Amino acid sequence: MKAINQLFTTLIQGNKQFVIPVFQRDYSWTLEQCEQLWIDVLRAGDANAGNSHFMGSIVYVASQAGAAFASWLVIDGQQRLTTLTLLLTALRDYIDRAKWVGGKDSPTKDKINEFFLKNRLEPDDRHYRLALRRHDASALCALVDGEGHDDASSSGVMDAYAWFVEQLGAADSDPSLVDRVYRGIGKIEIVDVTLDRSDHPQLVFESLNSTGVDLTESDLIRNYVLMGLAEPEQTRLYEKYWSKIENLFRDANRDTDFFLRDYVVLKTLPPRPSAVHQPRADRIYDEFKEFRRIHPQDLEELLDEMVRFAGYYLDLVGRPTKQGALFDAMRHVRSLGTTHAVLGMKLYHYYNDPSIAFSRANFEEALRLIESYIVRRSVLGLQNRSYWDVFTDIARSIDEANPLESMKVAFARRRNYHFPQDDSFRRGIHERDLYYTGNLCWHVLARLENDRQKELSPLKNLTIEHIMPQDIDKVPEWQEMLGEKWEEVHEIWLDRLGNLTLTACNSEMSNHPFAVKKTLDCGFEHSAVRLNEYVRNQEQWTELQMRERGESLAHRALSVWPHHQANADRVRVEEVKELRERAAIRDSSSLKMSDAVRGLLNATEQKVAELGDVIPVIERTSICCYVPEFFVEILPMRHSIRLILPLEFDEVEVPDSLYAADTTDWKFVPKRVHTECTMLVGVWSIEQLEDAMPIVRQAYDQVSEQS
Repeated sequence: MKAINQLFTTLIQGNKQFVIPVFQRDYSWTLEQCEQLWIDVLRAGDANAGNSHFMGSIVYVASQAGAAFASWLVIDGQQRLTTLTLLLTALRDYIDRAKWVGGKDSPTKDKINEFFLKNRLEPDDRHYRLALRRHDASALCALVDGEGHDDASSSGVMDAYAWFVEQLGAADSDPSLVDRVYRGIGKIEIVDVTLDRSDHPQLVFESLNSTGVDLTESDLIRNYVLMGLAEPEQTRLYEKYWSKIENLFRDANRDTDFFLRDYVVLKTLPPRPSAVHQPRADRIYDEFKEFRRIHPQDLEELLDEMVRFAGYYLDLVGRPTKQGALFDAMRHVRSLGTTHAVLGMKLYHYYNDPSIAFSRANFEEALRLIESYIVRRSVLGLQNRSYWDVFTDIARSIDEANPLESMKVAFARRRNYHFPQDDSFRRGIHERDLYYTGNLCWHVLARLENDRQKELSPLKNLTIEHIMPQDIDKVPEWQEMLGEKWEEVHEIWLDRLGNLTLTACNSEMSNHPFAVKKTLDCGFEHSAVRLNEYVRNQEQWTELQMRERGESLAHRALSVWPHHQANADRVRVEEVKELRERAAIRDSSSLKMSDAVRGLLNATEQKVAELGDVIPVIERTSICCYVPEFFVEILPMRHSIRLILPLEFDEVEVPDSLYAADTTDWKFVPKRVHTECTMLVGVWSIEQLEDAMPIVRQAYDQVSEQS
């Protein structure tokens, strides 16, 4: 590495070319940053200013070097190089357009072209002193050549150039501005850093961009993938693969970073029983590097796979690309967020892999279950904060030998973030206020309207309508229809499913009486919306009608958002499998305790094991025993052991020799894992253990019968 302080004008002059490699991001300086450069240039160009202005570093590595021409790949500083080039181009164009003439040291059109913008005697690919890549290349070439350019994909370059042109317009009234700008550019000082290939340009790049420079995680990953390659190979792989990824996400207005996070997580899902957690947004690049270290597959194969998975990701969370039942199912889950992306990509991959038996019907059912899980929980107001972790953990559980059934089993095994049962969902969607759930309310009504229909209602112009209006204080017809308890009925039923529908004439219906709402030109009697079929046949709209309609729609909702119906035997097999995996990680010898307590603990473990096929799992400092349902937690204390059991205290006969307690009203039980269990038994001796074992067997028999 060689680093020297140097003037920008010295760096840029000569028969050379600075090339922005394909792995670098597009031009991204804002007008605010251009304005700051303009201020710095004017300050440095002041006739009374004696000092130069330091502008940072330009870091580059040789691409090709010869006696007459050198080509350099820019590792860092492309935004500064590009912006100064745009300023010089704007200055040249002002001089030409205004026919501006200065002194012998003043700039001219030919000087700027010859010194800073062009290699006059070189062929086309070497003609420009600065060569951008990708979307900005044609824009900069057109500007340097003095031609028009209107490609919206390079609007950043064009906007910066236009802004400098506007500022230079002030030279019409102040001709000295041209000399001042030229002088200021001549005082811009940079650190000129020349790298050798042995300097590991990627590591240098990371260190230069580790302090908050506005590179995205996907920028860093692209650079990491392509930087170490020879320039022709960089260009080939970028154009064949990476540019497709960027174009996909640009068209869908989606963030590439989050796709790369989810893709890497999918490729590196840890085996059970490890926990799954979403990587931090600023750790995606580090996760990708670790992924490449562990899975050093052929780069071209990796990029080809990433393009395919980018398409999967966007179909699932970005925008529809095709028509048909499968893509309708994708659209429905897409409208509910992005937390399911890892699971969705894995399913999509299975669907496209001919070696895996996962049909389109299987895929559609799987997507419907994802939607059903989210909708059911949202309707019931259940927590959604950890959905990414939940769906990613389910993705880890899927078995490619039977993807759909294994996914159902994974849903069934959720203890926290459970999949709601039919009864609670039907009751919840009927009785809970749905209107103030935001997008969920629209999703529910739209899906009830069009589910399994060959002729779909056009939803674009429909809005949510309260059949019984929100404001009836000044509408006596509604009060009379609802009866003397109209205020109570209005408060209870207003925002429930039974009173909500879709209409194209929300404003026309307003707070009108029911009879008017029915007979308007676009009223319920003339509505083509299926949700209004029941409404148009009613003579009045009271609590009875709202209840009947709500119950009917709630029953339909069970088929729109079905339960997983996982096979109970498969669920049990998976429960036992995971418990045995957890049990194999540690045994009681890893727990710290006195010799006396260990002897008591060993005796307890032996007697519990004699009850049947017991699976002991170390959880924190306890031994939790399963069959596979939990039936006893053995907790070593300083001088005793405690038994925590899933029994009702009043249903247990406790010998006088034992200490037992109902911990329901205790504020705290130290070290207990199974906080839902309130029966506690203390054991200080082998004799007391003999007396406690019938209680342990009672818990064992109870959970065995339930299973």
